[in-house]
Amino acid sequence: MTLSVRLALLGLAWVMVGLATAGIFLPLLPTTPFLLLAAWLFSRSSPRLEQWLAGHALFGPPLRDWRDDGAIARRNKICAILLMALGFAYFWLAIEPPAIGLLAVAAIMIACGIFIATRPEPPNK
Repeated sequence: MTLSVRLALLGLAWVMVGLATAGIFLPLLPTTPFLLLAAWLFSRSSPRLEQWLAGHALFGPPLRDWRDDGAIARRNKICAILLMALGFAYFWLAIEPPAIGLLAVAAIMIACGIFIATRPEPPNK
C-alpha cells in the first residue's frame, strides 16, 4: 500500500472517529457505524491506532463485542432503537415530510431497528 493511500485511509478514519463522537451528542447521527468504519480504516492504515480504538474506555467495548461476537449489548440496543424512534418522531412532526418520504424513512428505520434487535447480546466475560 502506498503512503498516499495509507494517509488517505488514516485521514478518513479520523473523520469517522469525529463523526462518531458527534453522534454521542446528536440524536440523529449514529455512533456505532462510524466507529466500525473507523476501526476498519485504522486496521488498513495503522494497526497501532486500531488497537488504541479497540482499547478505548468508551468506544472499545462495543467495538470488541461486535468484532468478536457480532453482538450488541442490550442497553445499547434499547438506546439505539429509542433514539431512532425519537428521531423519527422529530422528523415527522417538525419537518412534516410528504407521505412517501415519511414511509421511506419509516421503512429504513424499521429495518435498522429489526437488525439491531436481532443481533445477539455479548456473552458475560
